Amino acid sequence: MARLSAAVHVQHPTTREWVVLEPGEEPVPELAAVITNADAWEDGVVPEPGEEAESEGPAPFGFAPEESSEPEPEPEPEPEPAPELGPAPQRRRKATT
Repeated sequence: MARLSAAVHVQHPTTREWVVLEPGEEPVPELAAVITNADAWEDGVVPEPGEEAESEGPAPFGFAPEESSEPEPEPEPEPEPAPELGPAPQRRRKATT
């Protein structure tokens, strides 16, 4: 695994949180794939993204997998209108004495 030669601030690809990596650290493959500046690495070579980084973690928010195993839900039927009852009844008023 490659080591960093400089401090790097990166945004985590799945959680979108900012992470600070210190010089000498060996970042996990998903974070290493985000660091594309060769000057940040000790040997000056950007590591190749591994298959592990691509297969780990959930899909980004808002993206569905290509194949969905669940059928689409049917739309709910529209409610039937209430029957017409005619005019509202009038309130009785007390007689004044």
